[in-house]
Amino acid sequence: MDNPLLDQSGLPRFDEIEPAHVQPAIDALVVEAETALALAGRAQPVTWDNVIAPLEDATQRLGRAWNQVGHLNAVVNTPAMREAYNTALPKVTGFFSALGQDQALFTAYQALSDQADALGLDVLQRRVLAHALRDFRLGGAALADAERARFSEIQQALAKLSSEFSEHVLDATDAFAVYVEDLAELDGLPEETLAAARAAAERDERPGWKLTLQMPSYLPIQTYATNRALRERFYRAYGLRASESGPEALDNGPLIGRILTLRDEQARLLGHANYAELSLATKMATAPDAVLAFLRDLAARARPHAEEDLEALAAFAREQLGIPTLEPWDMSFASDRLRQARYDYSAQTVKRYFTEDRVLAGLFDVIQSLYGLRVERDQAPVWHEDARFYRLTDADGTLVGQFYLDLYAREGKRGGAWMDDCRNRRATADGVQTPVVYLVCNFGRGTGGRPATFTHGEVTTLFHEMGHGLHQLLTQVDSLPIAGINGVEWDAVELPSQFMENFCWEWERVQAMTAHVDTGEPLPRELFDRMLAARNFQSGLQTLRQIEFSLFDMLLHSDFDASRDDVQALLTRVRDEVAVTRIPDWHRFPNQFSHIFAGGYAAGYYSYKWAEVLSADAYAAFEESTDQLSVTGGRFRDEVLSRGGSRDAIENFRAFRGRDPDIAALLRHSGM
Repeated sequence: MDNPLLDQSGLPRFDEIEPAHVQPAIDALVVEAETALALAGRAQPVTWDNVIAPLEDATQRLGRAWNQVGHLNAVVNTPAMREAYNTALPKVTGFFSALGQDQALFTAYQALSDQADALGLDVLQRRVLAHALRDFRLGGAALADAERARFSEIQQALAKLSSEFSEHVLDATDAFAVYVEDLAELDGLPEETLAAARAAAERDERPGWKLTLQMPSYLPIQTYATNRALRERFYRAYGLRASESGPEALDNGPLIGRILTLRDEQARLLGHANYAELSLATKMATAPDAVLAFLRDLAARARPHAEEDLEALAAFAREQLGIPTLEPWDMSFASDRLRQARYDYSAQTVKRYFTEDRVLAGLFDVIQSLYGLRVERDQAPVWHEDARFYRLTDADGTLVGQFYLDLYAREGKRGGAWMDDCRNRRATADGVQTPVVYLVCNFGRGTGGRPATFTHGEVTTLFHEMGHGLHQLLTQVDSLPIAGINGVEWDAVELPSQFMENFCWEWERVQAMTAHVDTGEPLPRELFDRMLAARNFQSGLQTLRQIEFSLFDMLLHSDFDASRDDVQALLTRVRDEVAVTRIPDWHRFPNQFSHIFAGGYAAGYYSYKWAEVLSADAYAAFEESTDQLSVTGGRFRDEVLSRGGSRDAIENFRAFRGRDPDIAALLRHSGM
């Protein structure tokens, strides 16, 4: 137990894990898992306790340690940790690839499935077997020897390329900084942005203000800086990250072609026409054409609204801001000014009310109101002073689960926001193992002794990630492969997260989670009413933006030949079809599209829009209900959140809603 990655008796020992621990721990756990795999494949008689249980124990230990390494690589990325992660990655990928292709184990699982009645297997055990047999086929287990070996090579190569893609984006983001000594050049930037920039320059022992491409710096520049040249400079730098315009070692262009080529070969080895078909084998959607039809139908509904949005914005910029032609680096700035003019409020004004402690208290109150659960601070070793730890308990004090929260942006931390699994629920010989998750954001921290304040959009992001966390924490399934989000169709995973966002628009909730950073006063009702009126401001443009990304992703993986076609040309064709705004030809969005090249959303980005249909319709049940919130919340917990992958997502939705999903609620909530 000298190696903290091997000690899984309790919570991770994040304060002790060093890069030097990674290789010996992973080597030992891979050997342990390989031994368990070999024993499971030749176990006699073939029973659940002889085959599945011991293998699950071993793979869970490996997976748990590897999750800790991957988490540290994302939130405290250092050269040493990155090297340790990348050295161990092929070993972990190689094991799980071999596991998915093991012929003896495939035969044993099939035998268990065939004897399910005789062995008295329950519904959950049968579900685990059905998923496993499907995953064996998708993992290449049914291929001939040579093809199976090639499939394994592809899996390992793709894992390496995805890691490199993510690292390039992180490094390119962190590498860019501008030091400004003339305050006049920063006109319009919020006070807290200037304070953070000043502090960053002082840490570098430089005069003036340090501006970066990290979100707490970049977004205020694009939204509030009156200096148009500054906005353009940062927009260009952001749009050219990880491209041929920077260091060759960080260019993701060549990686994209290799990733797409390998994915296509992987799909064809399994008998699919393209990677999109392979991706959809584990999703609610039935075929690429069905996804494309859904996206294009929604685009047609949104386009008239988007055209109106753009026409109004261009006229305002021309007549009120003296900008004759809107450029991409003008869009956020002009939009914010138009929002202020039309609805008489500034996002920065609103931000001063969303102080960190009140937002967290408001979030936790929503959880208690919906599900009768309490959230309390807890103690655990953490990876950085920013991180904190909480416990989730039922009304009787029973521990439901725990979660880490890491809110602030910093160098060496991957951008964006996400939830990830630290330890999932499962039944063990010692009782039920409760789940633990990570919730990670990239917000600005407080400066000068003042608390952090969040934009309303950041508050929504926090609720979104908490929704993912609750999906994992509230599972009542004790079988690891289908507990929490495990086994849930990927295009249903965003339902709980997007559902939680709705509570950021309820007056009583917003009032309770606000306290002005200077006065302590809650957000005034008349200001909230103006926010509410502006809720669907530019919803047409925002919808088309998401459809653009989704359509590009699906076509890239269903109707694209990486050896012949050009990625940028495809993106241009997609924009010609659905977009009403133009992006410069030099912009390299694909080089930064980590969701699909490094984040598991390949041929699945449409999930966000489909999940909006599900989440809007689910929230409509609360709008329609005359029951207490906890009654409807209890049904949502019981029929959706607690079920994990124990039954199909559409069955969960029907059990909660009493019917199939309807797009009407989404259109209504979006003002379309």
